[in-house]
Amino acid sequence: MKNAADKLKGDAKEKVGDATDNEDLQAEGRVEESKADLKQATEKAKDAFKG
Repeated sequence: MKNAADKLKGDAKEKVGDATDNEDLQAEGRVEESKADLKQATEKAKDAFKG
């Protein structure tokens, strides 16, 4: 759940950055989305080994 919230937060930052032409905010949003994706993938891999 937290990863999904982090991904949404990153997406929102990126969209605000797009709308305001703020490249730093766009980049920050992309980084947050990537971190959330990586955490999700790690959790899925852990679950696969548990099962």
